[in-house]
Amino acid sequence: MRYIKWFNRLRMRDVPQVGGKNASLGEMISALQSQGIVIPNGFAVTADAYRYYLEYNDLLPKMRALLKGLNPKSIKELQRVGRALRSLIASGDMPKDLGDEITAAYRELSKSYKQKASDVAVRSSATAEDLPTASFAGQQETFLNIKGDKALIEACKKCMASLFTDRAIIYRIEHGFDHFQVALSVGVQKMIRSDKAASGVAFSLDTETGFKEVIMIDAAFGLGESIVKGLVNPDEYFVFKPTLEKGYDPIIKKRLGSKKIKIIYSSSSRHPTKQVAVSKKEQHQFTLRDDEVLELARMVNKIDNYYSSLNKRWMPMDVEWAKDGVDGKLYILQARPETVHAQRSGTIFKTYRLKKSVDPKKILTTGQSIGQQIASGTARVVRSVKDIKKVQKGDIIVTTMTDPDWVPVMKRSAGIVTDLGGRTCHAAIVSRELDRPAIVGAKDATKRIKNGQQITIDCSQGAKGFVYEGAIPFEIKETDFKKLPKAPVDLMVNIANPDNAFTVGQLPVAGVGLARIEFIITNEIKIHPMALLRPKSIKNKKVKQQIEDLTAAYPSKQQFFVDTLSQGIGMIAAAFYPRPVIVRLSDFKTNEYRNLLGGDQFEIEEANPMLGFRGASRYTHELYQDAFCLEVAALAKVREGMGFDNVMVMLPFVRTVDEAKRVVDLLAHCGLRRYQKGLKLVMMTEIPSNVVMMDEFARYFDGFSIGSNDLTQLTLGVDRDSATLANLFDERDPAVKKMMVMAIEGAHRNKKFIGICGQAPSDYPELADFLIKNGIDSISLNPDSVLPFLLRYKRRK
Repeated sequence: MRYIKWFNRLRMRDVPQVGGKNASLGEMISALQSQGIVIPNGFAVTADAYRYYLEYNDLLPKMRALLKGLNPKSIKELQRVGRALRSLIASGDMPKDLGDEITAAYRELSKSYKQKASDVAVRSSATAEDLPTASFAGQQETFLNIKGDKALIEACKKCMASLFTDRAIIYRIEHGFDHFQVALSVGVQKMIRSDKAASGVAFSLDTETGFKEVIMIDAAFGLGESIVKGLVNPDEYFVFKPTLEKGYDPIIKKRLGSKKIKIIYSSSSRHPTKQVAVSKKEQHQFTLRDDEVLELARMVNKIDNYYSSLNKRWMPMDVEWAKDGVDGKLYILQARPETVHAQRSGTIFKTYRLKKSVDPKKILTTGQSIGQQIASGTARVVRSVKDIKKVQKGDIIVTTMTDPDWVPVMKRSAGIVTDLGGRTCHAAIVSRELDRPAIVGAKDATKRIKNGQQITIDCSQGAKGFVYEGAIPFEIKETDFKKLPKAPVDLMVNIANPDNAFTVGQLPVAGVGLARIEFIITNEIKIHPMALLRPKSIKNKKVKQQIEDLTAAYPSKQQFFVDTLSQGIGMIAAAFYPRPVIVRLSDFKTNEYRNLLGGDQFEIEEANPMLGFRGASRYTHELYQDAFCLEVAALAKVREGMGFDNVMVMLPFVRTVDEAKRVVDLLAHCGLRRYQKGLKLVMMTEIPSNVVMMDEFARYFDGFSIGSNDLTQLTLGVDRDSATLANLFDERDPAVKKMMVMAIEGAHRNKKFIGICGQAPSDYPELADFLIKNGIDSISLNPDSVLPFLLRYKRRK
């Protein structure tokens, strides 16, 4: 055949003939099928066929006339010209010889699948679609569930016409392409029955931070268009590459999306797909099993490794996948290079920060943050395509979902907020391309934000983005890591929020000196662990229902706790791997535990919780011991199931040596044995008894970490929560400093490492200098103190 090329005969060298998408499919079929990556078969209608079609219908003179003098800054004119061009091309006649080749290939494809007329996807593959430095999502159209000769021919014509969508026209103008030097190849691929199962998008990096070592997967029920078009808030999964390659099961994040609708096949030839509601039961279920998440991650990792090797540089990939509801297998539908982070320098660290804290009452809505930036501007609520013309330079677009044709307008906006969508929807992808912050999946943004209102969108605080009322002042700082000096001791960082880990992990630090799991328990688990172990004890019906809703996607309530906690810890461990990460077991006080769902049924009321039922005393007590074993099970899963051997375990508030012995024995009983697979135990040094009895405590621990808050409180006898005595609470007091020196000397006397993870060095640089002078092995700072600390040493030099 003159105008048809089968996928299994294509390679990347065929891009001029079949475009990037089709060539990539051929490359993967040839090189990766043997590695277990299954790709549905199909064929390409070549770029020569597109040129032949235009010539046959004598369209080129009319097309040139329409494009002559086009003002790309005029949205109205762009829409008029684009509409006319598409109509001109789609209404042409298919040359008989070309049509015969397409239908013959289609029948051969159908026969290979033992079908009379196969259901196929008809996709565009432009010969100059993706550049190393620029790529816009969804420039051309895709047509799904196309069946029969006539429907296929019409879909091919519409696909060719989509080379002149408004966003494709503007893209070529801005990147210097001649409209008539770019051609379009049509890809015809056997459909996977994901309408009966699930589908989605995967990236071989974190799309927000550019962190290289993860596979990110978005998944929803039905056809994948629902994710790409931003119609749903999908499930989201992260898998850690290095330990996946070692044979572990490192699913470090599973976030349940709402998935309220899905796209399935329809019986109408005019509208081959339709949207239907997803049942409440399915909405509360994950779309993929854990083994499927891992299988898909391995596929995406192989694709990343192959293309990186082929191009002799790291090439992160954007992959579309589908699960067939008939045979239950996973398939790869297409793969293309990710172009945003692949081009960025890794040495410049750019941070956005609000200049003042914001009253929670000023939060208008929240969603998933895209872009790690902050922007202020006038809200322009766009409810229909007519409203898009009202967007002015510097406005923030607020809409249900974006349309690919809005790209020219999105370019002049300061940011975007959408009700629907996830990290891989059109709004998110284009926002990254345009270097604009966006908040997607905000649910009620178009209802809560008023048109013309001044707002600030904040994407600087991790995965959750905030929309604030008013213009909130913010600052931008850039630091070149190459110009920073090396710290005089191991500089570590304190971290609580797993969603910030990939950003914080980019800091020039030696590891994590304190990972607080309380944040994960409060914000992700939300339930008292004893309420999960003894749900029948919960009397409050409302609380009982909240617990049921939170745990519905898991086989048991205990599994919900273990999985959620292990994934939060896993995110932090992954961000710093193989650097050490010291994870402190929970150190809530009774009043803090009472605030968790069901907590009031399991916690006593204490006059002074700061000195009460907390730390090691709680772990070994019959009232909490079973819950403590859930924490231990989560850490065991992190180390032994996910493969994070860089994780150390730290015990807080160990009052006596006997208590130390009992809690170390309990750790082993619950599944974490000291030295097993290199496990090291660390003890917080925060009670005077820890310092005085250092030689005895050293028998049970491999290292120590000074907790300056509690050590100051207990050395000076000052309640750190007392406003009346606040002037007496000072970590720089001579007595506290003497305690710290004694702790350093005691640890070194026993050949143990010792650091400090308390607040003091972040607040008082002179105390950090004092500790360095006295031989501390490491200092762990809050993330926002790391760069000022290093810059201070740079100025000294």
